[in-house]
Parts: sequence; structure tokens; C-alpha cells
Amino acid sequence: MTKYVYKSKPAPLWLVAFSILLPTSFACLATSATNVAIPHISGYFGSTIDEANWIITSYMIANSCLILMSGWLENLLGRKRFLKVFIGIFTLGSLICAMAPNLNIMVLGRLIQGIGGGPMTPLAQSILLAAFPQDKRGIAMSLYGIAVMVFAILGPTFGGFIVDNADWQWIYLVNIPVGILSISMVHSNIEELQNRKEIKKTDFLGMISLILWLLSMQIVLDKGQQYNWFDSAWISWLAGFSACMLVFFIVRELESSSPLINLRLFKDRNFLIGTILSSSVNMLVFSTIVLVPQFLQNMMGYTAILSGYALAPRIISCVLMMIIINPLMKTFDNRILIAIGFFFLGISTLFFTNLNLSISFIYITIPQVLMGVGVILTFIPISSLVLGTLPKSELTNGSSLHNLCKSTMTAIIASVASTLVARHSQIHQVYLVDNLSNFNLIFQQKFAALLNTFMSNASSNFAAIKTNAYIYKSLLSQSRLMAYVDVFEIFALIAFCLIPLSMLFKIETNPKKKLKDQTHNI
Repeated sequence: MTKYVYKSKPAPLWLVAFSILLPTSFACLATSATNVAIPHISGYFGSTIDEANWIITSYMIANSCLILMSGWLENLLGRKRFLKVFIGIFTLGSLICAMAPNLNIMVLGRLIQGIGGGPMTPLAQSILLAAFPQDKRGIAMSLYGIAVMVFAILGPTFGGFIVDNADWQWIYLVNIPVGILSISMVHSNIEELQNRKEIKKTDFLGMISLILWLLSMQIVLDKGQQYNWFDSAWISWLAGFSACMLVFFIVRELESSSPLINLRLFKDRNFLIGTILSSSVNMLVFSTIVLVPQFLQNMMGYTAILSGYALAPRIISCVLMMIIINPLMKTFDNRILIAIGFFFLGISTLFFTNLNLSISFIYITIPQVLMGVGVILTFIPISSLVLGTLPKSELTNGSSLHNLCKSTMTAIIASVASTLVARHSQIHQVYLVDNLSNFNLIFQQKFAALLNTFMSNASSNFAAIKTNAYIYKSLLSQSRLMAYVDVFEIFALIAFCLIPLSMLFKIETNPKKKLKDQTHNI
């Protein structure tokens, strides 16, 4: 049975784009703006950093679950009602976070905020692809890139500015007027689906297995380093349970007559390659969003706002690239642009392998500019190609699955990057400690010089203790610095290895007819 909805006169394209991208951009901003505020929030509630990290984890779990369910929910509720309901949920979650009296309520608010914000990203992509004609697809994806990637990159700068100049609650309070305005604009400017099929059966078993997989995986990632990963029995059991839920979910979706999501979309070459590359772009971008502020605040003594400013130049280069990316996509093969983009991502990450404890602010900003160029050269062409060969009925489902993979990669890389730094720091500490030997003349000279300095204001015993503590602190700093360099080398190598993969995209020889088929009745 098919429900038909008669359309009124469509709104101008710019108004359609603004109506859907406004809530999408603030949902993406909420993903990363909280990260720099975690020390302030944990202090406010009197909790540990590990406990406060659930503020990030709860949002990512809910966000990932709703991303994959967005296609099913859109078909169930209808596009306009779906958008208004979930923007309202996101706004309610923001209000709860701002007014939370304790950490538990704060985590609940972030969970609700993640439920509301999850569907925004895939639905925005499918709406823009459907609304814009083929010759303006590059413009549509540029606008989408600003909302999704630029605002996510802006998050640490925005969050750092808020926590250093006002209360951290304003990170969430700004979402409330934006949410109210967005609901009004969606009601006025977003068209309803021309037709949607009545859902006869819901795959609740697949839905439950998806939630259990993501929840258990996120707990393992969040607590793994704290409990030394698989040396802990409960981490091992939970990781095994997560793997079982993932396998069950995949088998269930492949065998079900009415799956929650169509995993067979990965048989489409462009969709598979585009999802791999987009997830890799997220990995490279968010690894620097996690690691660079950590390095600057923990080792260089930067404040939250200064570490945010260090990431700001990539926003400027992103915006400037947005201006020229559409003509570049019309002039050059998009596969070449993607390959060049990954080269820029690799070069920018390689810059960080020369970090030291005397690094200047300018040296930190140079790779940020290159990173912004690489992000747009990869993200926009990939977004344009990844759904281009899917059938019309699978656009929303494809966008949901695509964005779930990117969201999951973001969650994984935040944990993996921090774990690699911790583990490599221990490795370098083992090797560097060999230099602290009485048989090392350089060490003896340094120790004697420090001892004489401290003895001018303290007894010989206290001076010796202070000298040992100073040297040990230097050892820890150097080993952690070398660990950061190792991790950035790994990510730079990954970026360079992905360059040939961009050549595997299939370019449509007659895209106009294909796009017309895709956008009909959407």
C-alpha cells in the first residue's frame, strides 16, 4: 500500500539547504565541542576524567544507533515529521545537559542529544542530493561539507572559547534557539516524500543486536586502556560479546526479508570504496583533533582556547577550498582530486612527526592549513560519488550505512589513538631509561649540574631527591613526545597508502539520466 502526499510549491534551493544544514551543523558541532570541556565538566561534578568520558561515549553510542535507523524511521514517520521530532529531541537533550545537577543526568542528556542528532547527517546528504540538479551537485556537497566536516573541526575551537570565557553550560544552551528555529524552517521549507511504503514488519531483533554491539564495543573502547585491555577478564568477555553481536547483526540483516538496513549495498563498487575512503578521512581528521589538543595542553601547557586556536587555520583553508572545489570537480577527474587530497592529508600529518617541546605556534598551524585543503579535496568528491550509483530507493539507506561506518571509525580512532600514545610511551620509556646510568658520562654531568643548582636552596639529600624527580619527569616527557611522533607517522603512512585506492571509483559516463532516476519521487 502506498501513501501519496501532494507537494506544494518547492522552496528555493538555498532555503532548503539552510533549513536542513542548520540543525546538521550543530549536531556535528556537539560531537567535538564537548571534548575540550571534559576537565571542566568533571571538576564541576566532582568526578574523575574516566567517569566524565561517559559524556562523550553516551552521545556516540546513541548517535551511531540512530544513524543506521534513520532510513527506516524516515519511511515510518515521514520526512517532515521525522526531522521535527528528532530536532526537538536534540534540543531537549541540550537543555538537560545545560541544567544537569549531577553527572548521571548529564550522561542522560547527552544520550538524548545523540538520539536527536544521529539522523541529521545521513538525511541531510540524501535531501541535498535529491533537491539539487546534477550540475549543482558539487555546490550541494560543498554545503554539506561545511555542515559536517567544517563544523566538526570547529568544535574544539568553539568549546575552548566557551570554557575559557564563560560557563561550559553555554556549549549546550546555544543549541536551544537553533533547535526552535530549525523546527520552524523544516516545517516551512522541506518537502515531504512523494510516496513512502507502509511498513508491515519491523526488524526489532536486528535493532536490538545493533544497539548491543555498539554499546558493548564503546564500553570496551572507553575502558580498555584503563583496565589494560585483554589482561582484564571482563574486557575480554565484553569484547567477545561485542564481536558476536556484530556477526549476528550482519547475518540477520543479510538473511532477513525486511532488514533494518540493506548490507548488500556494499556490492556497489563506488559505495564500498567511498565508504572506506570517507571513514579513512574521518580517521585522519579526528585523530589530529584528539591528539593535537592533548599534546598542546598536556605537554606544552596550552589553555583550552589556545589549543582550539591551533586547529582554527584548517577551518579557514576548508572554507577557502569550498569556494573553488565545485569548478575543480567540473574540470578535473574527481579521482585525481581525491588522490591529491590524500597526499595533502599525508603531508600535513607528516609535519607532526617533527614535534618537540620547543615547537612554535606557527609550526602547529602550517599542517592545519594543509589538512583543511586535503579534507575538502577528499570529502566533497567522495560524497558526490559514493551514492551516485545506488538505485533511487536506497539513497537514504545508503547514506545511513555510509555515515554509520564513518561514525564508528570516529569512535574507534579516539580510543586507538590514545592507546597507541600510551603504549608507545611505555616502550620508549623502557629504552630511554638505559641512558640513566652511572656509566653514562653525559648523564653524570647533567645530574651533577642539576644537583649543584638545587643545593643552593636546599640540603644535599633534598637536592638529590629533587634532581632524580626532575630527570624522571624529563624521561616521561621525552618518551611521550616520541610516542606522539610514532603515532603521527603511522597515520601519515596510512594516508599515503590510500592514494591508489581512489582510482578504483567508477565514473558514470551519462550521469544525468542516472541522477534523474535517483531523485524521482524523493
